[in-house]
Amino acid sequence: MNRDLIHPELLPALDKLPALDVSKRIVRFVGRFGPRLRRTPKVRGVSIRWERADNLKLRIYTPDASNAGAALLWVHGGGLVIGTAAQDDALCSTTAANLGIVVVSVEYRLAPESPFPAALDDAGTAWRWLQSNATALGIDPGRVAVGGESAGAGIAAGLAQRLHDEDGEHLPVAQWLFAPMLDDRTAARADLDAVAHPVWNNRDNRFGWSSYLAQQPGLADVPPYAVPARRTDLGGLPSTWLYTGDIELFNDEIVEYAGRLRDSGVAVDFTVVPGAVHGFENWAGATQVARDLVGAAQDWLGRALARPATERTGNPQA
Repeated sequence: MNRDLIHPELLPALDKLPALDVSKRIVRFVGRFGPRLRRTPKVRGVSIRWERADNLKLRIYTPDASNAGAALLWVHGGGLVIGTAAQDDALCSTTAANLGIVVVSVEYRLAPESPFPAALDDAGTAWRWLQSNATALGIDPGRVAVGGESAGAGIAAGLAQRLHDEDGEHLPVAQWLFAPMLDDRTAARADLDAVAHPVWNNRDNRFGWSSYLAQQPGLADVPPYAVPARRTDLGGLPSTWLYTGDIELFNDEIVEYAGRLRDSGVAVDFTVVPGAVHGFENWAGATQVARDLVGAAQDWLGRALARPATERTGNPQA
């Protein structure tokens, strides 16, 4: 990709990132365990602990001033094949501190060892744990959002769809989706292989989706909730904040999903960041462009969590 297209603030951090090929087992090993060794400066006034839900590990971020009575269920990124909840300590901690909410991040199982529906089931387990522990956490179970970054945002979107159809007592009040990985059909486009998108290219994308679906991406049939963009009717889903970088691999699928949500009557706040490379709010979090994006996203989430999800419309099918 032509470097002139990339936002100049991102170039110094981008140049420090190693080139990854997630089809290699050693790369996936480093991508799963390496982030756990990274030291993230602690955010004052936020405690972090691990909790168990059945056989699942949850990373809980609790602000000292937990006065909002609301929570966020967060799902980390990593292309469905790498990553760990601990990699998002900075974003989850600042969100907990700035909004006064509890954040629960799920350490879900990864493909190819654990293909769909393992990750989605784990997110569902985390949702049920959060709901059943609402009193102990000091939150209103009707004021919980789901969110994530990249693959995690796609899992969160699939969870929102499944929870809608299950018609439980409480549903997510909002979706908070950072550069979501939504559509396996992008990975099936061989023409995108030559673009060399930084951070996450289409060859990695193809491996991620193939590993998760246990089949080649782009086939006619996929399991319900595995590929959020394949859902035909998006009506009745919670209000949604999402963003894309205009030069990143997922841009077209995110733009289309945002438009379809709006057309289905969902309240959408959609941001396009010019020159943004995939996941920059994570690996270039100190830049002004990242701080501006995260600050606006947190402001939106705070407003969305101020009211419970009391009404739904439509009956979309997966």
